Amino acid sequence: MTPDTSRKLVNPRARHNFQGRTCSITGVGACVPSRILTNQDLEKMVETSDEWILSRTGIRERRLAADGETTSDLAAGAAKRALKQAGVSPEDVDLIIVATITPDMPFPATACLVQRKLGSKKAAAFDLEAACSGFVYGLEIGQQFIMSRTYETVLVIGAEKLSTIVDWKDRNTCVLFGDGAGAAVLQHRPNSHGLLTAVMGANGENADLLYMPGGGSKCPATSDSVAARLHFLRMDGRETFKNAVQAMLTAAQEALARCGLDISQIKCIIPHQANKRIIDAVGTRLGARPEQIFVNLDRYGNTSAASVAIALDEVVATGRIQRGDLVLIVVFGAGLTWGAAVIEW
Repeated sequence: MTPDTSRKLVNPRARHNFQGRTCSITGVGACVPSRILTNQDLEKMVETSDEWILSRTGIRERRLAADGETTSDLAAGAAKRALKQAGVSPEDVDLIIVATITPDMPFPATACLVQRKLGSKKAAAFDLEAACSGFVYGLEIGQQFIMSRTYETVLVIGAEKLSTIVDWKDRNTCVLFGDGAGAAVLQHRPNSHGLLTAVMGANGENADLLYMPGGGSKCPATSDSVAARLHFLRMDGRETFKNAVQAMLTAAQEALARCGLDISQIKCIIPHQANKRIIDAVGTRLGARPEQIFVNLDRYGNTSAASVAIALDEVVATGRIQRGDLVLIVVFGAGLTWGAAVIEW
């Protein structure tokens, strides 16, 4: 039987009597470092193997930023490509939101540094921290400014230099992460639904499953904290896995329900690129077909807030989606945080 692909799009905010204009993604871009670190390279650094990494994570290689290449450099590179695709001048950007857990420095905001590098002199700028969920959080926040007519053009960027907080002596975590950035330009596009809904969630009760203990006001940098390797990320992989699958599944189902959609009507699913087993588990439980799910994890590893942004750029560049197609983005990260967005492209 041929599935019914007709769809009735429901304005998820109609029940709140919110009258706003629509918000669409009019341009995307990505920037990844040129240096590639393969599983074979890691075999020379820690006690691991290509077979072990690939079978447990689905990762073959990841990108690492060069010395002196910063999160803001990667973010600005992705932003320039997104602005070019959207046909928008940097001077016309009203707001820059950078989602990151690896800012250039604690302050000022990395978004301010990106503003300077782009020459977007009139843009307001701030960072947000929701770890791997940051890009979806950024889309929802950016959409509010477009819908309320506060701003005409919002630039949302997910950017990370995770190589600076990875413990290269911890074989369980150092194999997972990479560096990179992805960006999206948000604007009102007449006669387009654009971003239909975004779901966001968090559970601080499980904050200790994935965190970096050092560097904040609780544990500022000292010679002792550095010696104890407290300035590297730590993760309980087993518990993180279980929480990720359930949270991503729930978020995706809620986002689809808000829009009155079935998973069969989604042209492309872009999950957070953390672990192939997580992606497969979420896809199976959603009832998705393998060809619906986009995966580039094998080439980039987990790039946290940049993950789905880089993937979205590749989906667009390869023609995987066309105008009018429905896209589901679903994410999960430290916090714990999670989210999902449904977009009519």
